[in-house]
Amino acid sequence: MTDTIGVMTGPGDNPYLRDAVMTATPEQLQLMLYDGGIRFSLQARDAIERKDYETSYERLTRAQHIILEMRAGLNYDVNPELCARVASIYGFLYNRLVDACVNRDVKAIDDAVRVLRIERETWQILVDKVNQTREQERRPQPDLEPSDDTAAIASFSVEA
Repeated sequence: MTDTIGVMTGPGDNPYLRDAVMTATPEQLQLMLYDGGIRFSLQARDAIERKDYETSYERLTRAQHIILEMRAGLNYDVNPELCARVASIYGFLYNRLVDACVNRDVKAIDDAVRVLRIERETWQILVDKVNQTREQERRPQPDLEPSDDTAAIASFSVEA
């Protein structure tokens, strides 16, 4: 059995994937969700084209669950206006994936994938900025205490 982001559960555990998920930052987990949504949507698209409707249903259902999971993870306490905007994007994605499933509509999947890719790209930019900030915070800060030489130069400048 597999959960919504494709992590194996049960006897077929994938230890590498499980470890990747367990050690990922929240930002990386969000990227993984976007990746899963895109991957399952594209797999469903291929299945519809092959007329493998059972597989398309299963993949679209997984993509829908990912979108619902991302929507449920929004923290309205931090920024209600931003969360409302993102929730409306997730609502659009979810509706397009449901339309694709009900109507076997490849265009609906293409719409959803296009938006998912934009959202993922935006999120990647955010992750890069967060990582850059964390790296800067880890670097040792220069010692701001004046050295003996600096103190001597400063006292010399004042006396002159």
